[in-house]
Amino acid sequence: MRKKHFLLEEETTFMNHGAFGCALKDALHVSQKWQLYIERQPLRFFDRELFPHLVFVTKRLAEFVGCSPTDLVLVPNVTMAMNIIVRSQDLKAGDTVFMLGETYGAVKKLLRQVCAEQGAILQEEWLEYPLTGPGQIIRKVEETLRPGTRLAVFDHIPSKSVFINPLEEIIGICRQRGTKVLIDGAHALGVLDLNLSSLDADYYTSNCHKWFCSPKGCAFMFVKPEHQHSLRPLIISHGYGFGFNSEYIWTGLKDYTAILALHTVLDFWESVGVQRIRGYIKGLLTQAVDLLVGRWKTGLLAPREMFGSMVCVRLPESLQEDSAANYEHAETIQNALYSRYNIEVPVKALAGSLYVRVSVHIYNELEQYQELADAVEEMMSKEIQRVGGNCRCDV
Repeated sequence: MRKKHFLLEEETTFMNHGAFGCALKDALHVSQKWQLYIERQPLRFFDRELFPHLVFVTKRLAEFVGCSPTDLVLVPNVTMAMNIIVRSQDLKAGDTVFMLGETYGAVKKLLRQVCAEQGAILQEEWLEYPLTGPGQIIRKVEETLRPGTRLAVFDHIPSKSVFINPLEEIIGICRQRGTKVLIDGAHALGVLDLNLSSLDADYYTSNCHKWFCSPKGCAFMFVKPEHQHSLRPLIISHGYGFGFNSEYIWTGLKDYTAILALHTVLDFWESVGVQRIRGYIKGLLTQAVDLLVGRWKTGLLAPREMFGSMVCVRLPESLQEDSAANYEHAETIQNALYSRYNIEVPVKALAGSLYVRVSVHIYNELEQYQELADAVEEMMSKEIQRVGGNCRCDV
């Protein structure tokens, strides 16, 4: 799979697909062909050919994620979609916006800034790790979400802790409290079966360039019909005033080729088989967990069944800090794994402990996780020390 469908270099042990994804080779080639084609006659493409292509690929993607194409628009990334949705909320002084501590860092900054501008209250609630199960998250929301909260923001799969949130139950609680729901599904497309029409979230957005493996610069934003009229695009252009879809199709000249290459990505998933791909990822994740937990004699951040294509495995005790682990210590170990062993995998400081956040995709194999296990065990015998206030790993 790696050699045939991806451009990943063989010398790197790559287990960090969750960071920026990795484009399918064929899809990247298609986007490059579109770039060359556009320049042969730019006006013909942008004025006469682009629109029906965008409509057609939007219909295909909408079918894949289970919603009407009139409720979905294509945008460059989830960050833009989150900005569009949050900045369109008509918040008043004293209104409350709810989020969990696991919310993605950039989204936290967005929510803090918007709430500060509009005088709203940002309520942040933290979970206790390790998680015992989905019920722990459901209870936290049930106990802390106050009736009348204007907006609640949840990650479908949080970037750092990577468990799958029990959205059906969480959204049900929000409905009872009269709260609109925004789901950041950056890591969900490709990993989970999505049926946005039945999920009942008010807003949902996901990246196509992560687990779905499209070229960079492609994501989608789903909005329930009753909220579309109140959404304000960040960029006002020629489509403004002509309805939800029109306002986001043309926001000035940009590179549309990642979107046009979505056909190739969808063809790949359909031809290989969605369930076959997910089955491979699930099976390899199970093997990787058994291997790492068994070798290191540690555990997971949450029960195994709460993870999809990524998992947080606790590092061995000898690599943990005497006091609570922090970002600096995590970076030291992550950089040592890369510089010494050419292993690309993130290390996260969560609830005072260090975890590796392991990604699994179809180009990964069990031998790569054995390499990680070996490298960490070798590091356990080396000295990790601080020099002049900076961390250094003597390996």
